[in-house]
Amino acid sequence: MSHKLSRLFAALGAGLLACAAQAEDVQVAVAANFAAPMEAIAAEFAKDTGHKAVLSSGATGKFYAQIQNGAPFEVFLSADDSTPAKLDSEGATVEGSRFTYAVGTLVLWSARDGYVDGKGDVLRKGDFQHLAVANPKTAPYGAAAMATLDKLGLTQKLQGRLVQGENIAQTQQFVATGNAELGFVALSQVYKDSKITSGSAWIVPAQYHEPIRQDAVILAKGKDNPAAKALVEYLKGDKAKAVIKSYGYALD
Repeated sequence: MSHKLSRLFAALGAGLLACAAQAEDVQVAVAANFAAPMEAIAAEFAKDTGHKAVLSSGATGKFYAQIQNGAPFEVFLSADDSTPAKLDSEGATVEGSRFTYAVGTLVLWSARDGYVDGKGDVLRKGDFQHLAVANPKTAPYGAAAMATLDKLGLTQKLQGRLVQGENIAQTQQFVATGNAELGFVALSQVYKDSKITSGSAWIVPAQYHEPIRQDAVILAKGKDNPAAKALVEYLKGDKAKAVIKSYGYALD
């Protein structure tokens, strides 16, 4: 082998090692409603940056408790804006890293075609045994669901029919499997490319509950991880925003 080729291969090898050294994993806590779009974004993030986002999805309130107890998460994608703000005030985040990555939409959904009407009147008719909602104490979409029932004056009437999911993912499963005829879920769970993917739905008017502003933040454990900063910046880019919008979210 010539000296020129040797030097070329050596340079290529050094370049690959440098890339490998710079590529990092980042541990990400993701609100359950954002699990599907985040998986799509993470795949593109890996292709475009070499970094790998390791995702864990669940209820925002539970993640808060886990972060307080030292969980190894480095980036947190919340289902609200108040939990990241609280972590900010407690000194558990990288100052100045918090921003709104999506604004969520609540939907009343049934796996049955034609079951939920376009105005949500099915709730007043009461022709069902079970209505699924996420735990309002730990899941912002659950809190929005209960606010909607309050707005409609139906909380007391339907209290005995509520089936509570630990998070919005479990709530959607209750409805998808028929354990509940209908339920309040995130639009992103049943919507893709400008249409409801299955069943029937009523998109809850935004004025029925507080805005579901979803904030992301770099946590203190991610302070020195370049992949954490890279992921947050990637979420602000056009490619990630296109994915976010395709799942029915609004952008701030």
